[in-house]
Amino acid sequence: MIDLSSISTRAPKGLDKDDIKAKTSELAREVHDLQETMYAEGKHSLLAVFQGMDSSGKDGTSRKVFRECGPAHVKGVSFGKPTEEERDHDFLWRVHRHAPAKGKITVFNRSHYEDILIQRVHGWITEERVKQRMASINAWEHLLQYDNGTTVAKFYLHISHERQQEKLQARIDEPEDNWKHNPNDWNESERWDDYRKAYEYALNESRIPWIIVPADQKWYRDYYATLKMVEMLRSLGMKRPTLPR
Repeated sequence: MIDLSSISTRAPKGLDKDDIKAKTSELAREVHDLQETMYAEGKHSLLAVFQGMDSSGKDGTSRKVFRECGPAHVKGVSFGKPTEEERDHDFLWRVHRHAPAKGKITVFNRSHYEDILIQRVHGWITEERVKQRMASINAWEHLLQYDNGTTVAKFYLHISHERQQEKLQARIDEPEDNWKHNPNDWNESERWDDYRKAYEYALNESRIPWIIVPADQKWYRDYYATLKMVEMLRSLGMKRPTLPR
């Protein structure tokens, strides 16, 4: 069982920050090369999911991982409060239509897991409904990965409560970050323990495992997520087509 309180949110001791940043740049270029190979081969696709507490760095991490990739074959999708049209459908309707086609990558900033996280924490759905939705999520991800050749890469950005508080305060103190400030984030932060419990449920009940990314330090967070993305793409054994000789 995954117990987030037992997993460090920080980089291992002894690492050189500048060295790690250089390695991250190299890995990002390899993500680009592997993405091009994926498109050229046309057999695989990738759904990259970034989840985490408020201010854990979902936007920043996804940008770093895919920074060398062109926009033609990598699409970013962000999920907020459901629209009226989305509420009139099942909860997976709004995400399924964004599943990537062969050769493409789709990046979810937040995702279908919001429907068993924020809704559970606020008591908008019952525990029985949570279990039903978790089963539906597992079935949907299985459909993508095993029926359509879509690799589902799920990243949980593991930030400490103390670091979250620092980042939320920085949005007030630093003028260039004022646009990020949302007073409701402080209210949600007070529910830290409830969100932690909800995330641990999602992590433990998922059939496709999550990658837990230490997120207190941006330089290591970006490196670890990019490394794991490269490892996952390499594992597909993709090859670019060649002309017959």
